[in-house]
Amino acid sequence: MMTPDKDPTSFAWLTYFWVLALSALGGVVSFINKIKRGVSRPFNITEFLGEVLTSAFAGILTFYFCEWAGFNQLLEAALVGISGHMGSRAIFQFERWAENKFSEMK
Repeated sequence: MMTPDKDPTSFAWLTYFWVLALSALGGVVSFINKIKRGVSRPFNITEFLGEVLTSAFAGILTFYFCEWAGFNQLLEAALVGISGHMGSRAIFQFERWAENKFSEMK
C-alpha cells in the first residue's frame, strides 16, 4: 500500500523526468512502427504528439502502480518503457483491471 512518504508530490523532478523520457521514447518507437506498417503518416505532428502524450500518461500511471506495489526500480523502468510503447493499449488494460477489481467490491 502507499505510505505517507510516497505520494505524487514526494518524488523528485529527476524521477519524473526519467519516467516521462522512458515512456515518451516508447511512444516514439510505437509511432515509427506505425509509419513502417502504413498506419500513420510520416511528418504528421498531430499524430506524433498524440502518441507521445498518450505514452507519457501511460508511463506515469505505470510508475504509480509500480511504486504502490513496491516493485524493484529496474523493473519499474522496464514496465514504464513497455507501457509507453503500448500507449492507449496500456491505459485500456489498466481500465479493464480497475473495472474487474472494483466490480468485485460491490
